[in-house]
Amino acid sequence: MVNFRIIHKIIGSLLFLEAFFMGWCLALAFVHHEDDLLAFLVSMLLTFGCGFLFLYLGRDAENTLSRRDAYVVVTAAWVIFSFFGMFPFLIHGSIGSFCDAYFETMSGFTTTGASIIDDVERLPHAMLFWRSLMQWIGGLGIVFFTIAILPSLVGGSVKVFAAEATGPIKAKMHPRLTTTAKWIWTVYLLLTIGCGLSYWAAGMDWFEATNYSMTTTATGGFAIHNDSTAHFHSPSVDYISVLFQLLSGINFTLLYMSVFKLKFGTLFKNAEFKLYIMVIGGATLLVMLLLLSGTDYSLEHAFRSALFHVVSFITTTGMFSGDDVSQWPRLTWVILGLVMYLGACAGSTSGGFKCIRGLMLLQVLRNNFRQILHPNAVLPVRIGSQSVPQSKLVALFAFFVLTVLMVLFTTTVMVVAGVDSTNALTIALSSVSNVGPSLSAGIGPAMSWSVLPDAVKWLLCLLMLMGRLEIMTVLVLFTRAFWKEN
Repeated sequence: MVNFRIIHKIIGSLLFLEAFFMGWCLALAFVHHEDDLLAFLVSMLLTFGCGFLFLYLGRDAENTLSRRDAYVVVTAAWVIFSFFGMFPFLIHGSIGSFCDAYFETMSGFTTTGASIIDDVERLPHAMLFWRSLMQWIGGLGIVFFTIAILPSLVGGSVKVFAAEATGPIKAKMHPRLTTTAKWIWTVYLLLTIGCGLSYWAAGMDWFEATNYSMTTTATGGFAIHNDSTAHFHSPSVDYISVLFQLLSGINFTLLYMSVFKLKFGTLFKNAEFKLYIMVIGGATLLVMLLLLSGTDYSLEHAFRSALFHVVSFITTTGMFSGDDVSQWPRLTWVILGLVMYLGACAGSTSGGFKCIRGLMLLQVLRNNFRQILHPNAVLPVRIGSQSVPQSKLVALFAFFVLTVLMVLFTTTVMVVAGVDSTNALTIALSSVSNVGPSLSAGIGPAMSWSVLPDAVKWLLCLLMLMGRLEIMTVLVLFTRAFWKEN
C-alpha cells in the first residue's frame, strides 16, 4: 500500500521550502514598505506551521519510495503547494475569492500563465515577485526542485523523476538522479541569469528584468505590466524574449551536453531538436506571409511578430508583444493553435504534446503506409539510434486520445456554461497545454480569465494540473488497481 509516512515527510519539507520563498517576498515587502507585509508574514508562518505538522506525521519514515508512492507524492505536492501558495493573495485581498486565488496559483505553478487579475499593475512589488517566483519554481517541477536541494529525502529515487518529468523518454545525464537534478537546475539558473542580464541591458530596471527573466525561462508568461513586454515598445526586448523562450524549449539534458560539454554536434544531430526548429521556421514563415497579405504590417514588424508569437505558443509561454492576435487572419489562429498543441521538446520547461511524440506519431504513420506495401516487413520506430519499445507507442496513443477527450469534454462544459465555442475550444487547449492565452477576442493574453464561471475555473485547474503532469500521473490515482494492495 501507499507509504504515507514518507509522503508526509516530503510534503512537510516542500512546505518549508515554500515558506522560505515566501520569506523572500516578505523581505521585499519590507524594503518597499507596502501593504502586503502582513499577508506574507501570516502566510509564511501558516506554511511553516503546517510543514512542521506534516514532518511530525512523517517522523521515522524511511527514505525509500515505491512507484506508487512517487505518483501520489507528485500529484499531492502540486495540489498542496498551490493551496498554500494562494494565501498571500487571499490575506492581502488582491484576489477576493478562494476559487480565483487557487486558479491564479495553480496557473502560476503549472506555468500556464492564465490570470484572473484584470490589473496586475495595482499589485505591490512583493506580490508581483511571488507570481513570477511561482512560475520559476514550477518550471522544472516542484518535487524535482526538492531532489536537487534535499536529495536525501527520496534517496535519489528515479521514480519521482519518472512521475514528474515531461516526455515519453526520460533521459539522464548522470547515473545518480540527484546529480542530474543539480546539473539541470544549474542550466536553468544560468539561463535565467543570462535572460535577466539581457533584459537589463535592453533597458529594463532590475525588478522588471528579474521578473520577466523568471517567467520567460519558466515558459510561464506571467507579466508585471498589463500589456506584458509590449509595455517597453522595444524590438530588442522582443528578440531577447524569443531567444530565451526558444532556448528554454530545448531539452535541458541536450542543452547541457551540447553547450556545457561543448558537444555542439549533438544538438544538430538530435531529431527532436531539428523538428522543433523546422516547425518554428515553417510556422513563422506562413504567419509572416499571412500578416503581410492581410494586414498593413511592414516586413520587419510582420517577421518579428510572427516569430515572437510562434515561439511563445510552441514553448507554451503565452507571452505577447503589442499585437492583438484575435484581429489577425483566421488561418493564423489555426497555425498558432497547432504549434500550441504540439509544444516544444521533452525535458524542457514547456508543456504541450511535445515534439518527440510528434516524431513518434509521424514514424508510426509512415510505417503503417509501408506495411500496406510490405505486409511482412518489420518496421521499428526509432528516435535517433534509440528504438522505441511497443509499450511507449501504446502510451503515446493513450496520451493523444486522452488529451483530445479532455479538450472535447472541457469545451462542451464551457459551451453549456455560456462560453462561446471558439473561446471554449482554445481555452481548453491552452489549459491542457499549459499555454495560457486564448486566440479569439474576449479572453486572451491581454484579457483576464475572471469572466469565466467558478465551476469552469475549477475544471481548468484540474486540466492545468493534468497537463503539467502529462495526464497519466494524475489519472492513475483514480483507478481501482492503483489502490489495491497487490
